[in-house]
Amino acid sequence: MGCPCDWPEPVVRVQSLSENGESVIPDRYIKPPSDRPTLNNSSLSDINIPLVDLSGLTDGDLTIREATMNQISIACREWGFFQVINHGLKAELVDGVREIWREFFHEPMEVKQKYANLPLTYEGYGSRLGLQKGAILDWSDYYFLHYLPSSLKDHRKWPDRPSSLRELVEEYSKEILRLGNSLLEVFSINLGLRHDYLQNRFGGEDIGACLRVNFYPKCPQPDLTLGLSSHSDPGGITFLLPDENVSGLQVRRNEEWITVKPVRHGIIVNIGDQIQVHIFVKNFFFLKGEHS
Repeated sequence: MGCPCDWPEPVVRVQSLSENGESVIPDRYIKPPSDRPTLNNSSLSDINIPLVDLSGLTDGDLTIREATMNQISIACREWGFFQVINHGLKAELVDGVREIWREFFHEPMEVKQKYANLPLTYEGYGSRLGLQKGAILDWSDYYFLHYLPSSLKDHRKWPDRPSSLRELVEEYSKEILRLGNSLLEVFSINLGLRHDYLQNRFGGEDIGACLRVNFYPKCPQPDLTLGLSSHSDPGGITFLLPDENVSGLQVRRNEEWITVKPVRHGIIVNIGDQIQVHIFVKNFFFLKGEHS
């Protein structure tokens, strides 16, 4: 099979479609009826994913530490998703990295197009995944980049506008990596394994980490499409930094879709497929989180 060096058809930026002011979306963004958004059951409107205060992990009181670890264990088993607060990331960093990416997506198109991606690595500014010609697409644009291992990190592929983006993303990524290492240790202990078991299974110091930023432009027919199709994440852990003003993330539980209500300055944690594959100990397993 040849190298997938280019997309099978011209790439159209969803943001451009949105800003054109059309009242009808193109057919290729219209999902089959079974995949389209549905209104939440009103009885589920008050349900949210678990909220965990991570300050308990460093509390000198062993009882509080154990209670926090148990909270995480229950969230992993019953949801595959939870939100964390007091996670160690400064509020100004959380707000700043969210805002700097919003500014990037509102840069002129010629600025963004300098980083247009290709299917070989997907790294850069993109608007589609997969190489199937004529595929039904999601109503979103995105930016994907590698952070670790260091052999894959190339700052030349990180946007240079806004001017502080690279510095902020570097700082945010370091902090998320720290948080991830801490949670991998908690997961390992909760599963009755060595504290460094999962960290080592994911490469130890050579762990892989990447960042994807999704941008969802205004849609004239939101009932016909999705910003991101339902899926589970293939990695070990995904950390999500949501838009606090728009509740767009949904998590599937017991055949129902639950709309996540973001907590201010909170980070959402999603258990990925690889932890599911690796860990089945004493009938104790973590629930894979399907979401959209």
